[in-house]
Amino acid sequence: MTFDPSIGVPGKPWGEAERNQWRALQTAQRSYAGDVVSRIEALGERFERVTYGRIEYGTDTYDLYAFVCGEMDPALPTALVTGGVHGYETSGVMGALAFLDQSAAAYAGRANLLVAPCVSPWAYERINRWNYDAIDPNRNFRIDGPARESTALMEWVRSASSDYLLHIDLHETTDSDETEFRPALSSRDGVDFEPGLIPDGFYLVADSEDPQLAFQAAIISAVEEVTHIAPADEKGEIIGSPVIARGIIEYPLAQLALCASITNARFKTTTEVYPDSPRVTPEDCVRAQVAAACAALDFALAH
Repeated sequence: MTFDPSIGVPGKPWGEAERNQWRALQTAQRSYAGDVVSRIEALGERFERVTYGRIEYGTDTYDLYAFVCGEMDPALPTALVTGGVHGYETSGVMGALAFLDQSAAAYAGRANLLVAPCVSPWAYERINRWNYDAIDPNRNFRIDGPARESTALMEWVRSASSDYLLHIDLHETTDSDETEFRPALSSRDGVDFEPGLIPDGFYLVADSEDPQLAFQAAIISAVEEVTHIAPADEKGEIIGSPVIARGIIEYPLAQLALCASITNARFKTTTEVYPDSPRVTPEDCVRAQVAAACAALDFALAH
């Protein structure tokens, strides 16, 4: 547990003192260098590695890495795969790395493929949703926003290309969302916590401005070969949002400043793997992310 419910005063948003209390609880539980950078360095022998930013948090410094898979060809469509926007969502990071290792080369000559596997390394090490400043990067993808991970990614993505066909952002929904991170959010913002339900299974978040349901359904179909799809609850919802098609909900991505909104891509989605199900293993979760990325690319390139 990386949140102490005694932090703060009920009904009052956190100030710097409360953020410092929270920050003091955040200790590294795994290694970005050992788990992620080592694999990035190995992949750098096959794809062009880009260092698109550096973040300093306290005494810790993190380089932010991405890959360009092949020469950028203006005649080809451009696709973006991102993972680890929420550092604790392990299969997002490992799924992006596995996709690079296993599948990215198959798209050579078909697409300009960009992959950023771990957007939030400080949070990856601490298995947390927020960054060092107690900010959720995935609500702050705007150029003038406060999340340095988010602005660094946006600047690189916009410099790499002005036109995108696809962006798939790899995430998880975990039991700790309900037991830890949503209570922390309520405390930080000084509002009452309202319990919710964590869905058992994989689902997608489409853009309510242009949901592209055939695209989303193609991903669901592919992932179903690997893991089960989350059912709607008794209200016909998943995490409080109406289900618009099997395993699919929608958010206004740009309005919420979510990662999947950072390009002009026609095809965009956020995956949500459920790693806490007794029906899956960590390997299943990674395979589900790879299946989703491949299905997304295959559909987008065919349409």
